[in-house]
Amino acid sequence: MPTARIYQRPKNAMQSGKARTDRWQLEYEPAEPQRPDPLTGWAGSGDTRGQIRLGFPTMEAAVAYAEREGVAYTVVPAPTKTLKLQSYADNFK
Repeated sequence: MPTARIYQRPKNAMQSGKARTDRWQLEYEPAEPQRPDPLTGWAGSGDTRGQIRLGFPTMEAAVAYAEREGVAYTVVPAPTKTLKLQSYADNFK
């Protein structure tokens, strides 16, 4: 039985925008470890589920999909967002 994890995408650290951070992802756990290819040295495996990432608008939709398809899942809760409130004058203290 395949296993998956459901999580909310984090904000990109290189940009200030928050696009697509409200969407939830379903990502399959690897069934076998990656091993280096003898010819190229690239890491790979025979497990093609590692290439699949499904997006959902809500956590409930992702859970419903996993239950409907018979996929064991774990939900990774979204981290709490903390705001650092400060005034412009605090930059010059």
